[in-house]
Amino acid sequence: MTSIANRPRTTLVAARTRPSGNSAHKKKGVLHYIGVGLSFGLLALITLIAVLVIALPMLTKSTPYTVLTSSMTPTYPAGTLVIVKPTDTQQIHIGDVVTYQLESNQPAVVTHRVIQVIEPTTADGTVSFITKGDANSLPDAKPVKPVQVRGVVWYAVPFIGWVNNVVNGDARNVIIPIVAGGLFLYAGFMGASTIVDRRRKAQALAQAAVNLDHEQSRERGEMDDALRELFVAERH
Repeated sequence: MTSIANRPRTTLVAARTRPSGNSAHKKKGVLHYIGVGLSFGLLALITLIAVLVIALPMLTKSTPYTVLTSSMTPTYPAGTLVIVKPTDTQQIHIGDVVTYQLESNQPAVVTHRVIQVIEPTTADGTVSFITKGDANSLPDAKPVKPVQVRGVVWYAVPFIGWVNNVVNGDARNVIIPIVAGGLFLYAGFMGASTIVDRRRKAQALAQAAVNLDHEQSRERGEMDDALRELFVAERH
């Protein structure tokens, strides 16, 4: 009688200690989630830079220029990319930072701050501007005429100017599509990986629930069998 009563109990312990399908699914470590977070952060940073350097200037018809000297330090150190927005010269005031051509219709430009606005002395005259670099002790040699002004600095992105110089000109037509395509592929890969990972987790949880239900059903059946055997043994 004692051996009959103990047999199902041993079976129940074995059933409970049997590893389920969910225990075989190892949890991903902290480093994995740190890597995923860094990847998304890097993607977000690159996307933001692309918007600031490419998208916004194109939409607003602004022009990016690279600061090559230290004359505007510390506001715009060498290597800064300044986005210059076309502005009516009547809207330019003292304190604005403008980008202007050294000579009208010539490619060489300078980005300096307006320190004085010279009003025309005659009715048909035009306004002109006295400019100076923040780090310079003296103003620029010649007043700047409206025809020379390319616009007012809208915003700036530090350190990106050197990259802009590398991808400027003919190389821009090749490099930008490659970078943009790579970003879209990377974003698609990360999104697909996240979806697949979530589906795997959902399937693992569902399978674990099924396994648990089966184990509980088996344990209930074994318990019922044990009680019946015990009842029969006691009657005899």
